Amino acid sequence: MPAVSTVVARNEFSTVLNRAAFGKERVILARRGKAIAAIVPMDDVRLLRALEDRADLADAIAAEREALENGTTSLADLKHDLAP
Repeated sequence: MPAVSTVVARNEFSTVLNRAAFGKERVILARRGKAIAAIVPMDDVRLLRALEDRADLADAIAAEREALENGTTSLADLKHDLAP
């Protein structure tokens, strides 16, 4: 992935944006040589969101399975147990 300084990105914003939007290129933005952000194609964002949704669903299924196997605690009982 090519890195572009924030100064260059600011001065050539439309070019950098077009590289991501139409060239499907991921562009790393760097300040003082350190990567700080990225401009990525929307397809990458959609993929990341889908992966996050899939991970969230897997976590929810695991939590539900654990609750069914081990039971749950009511909020009132939890507050009582945590009270000083």
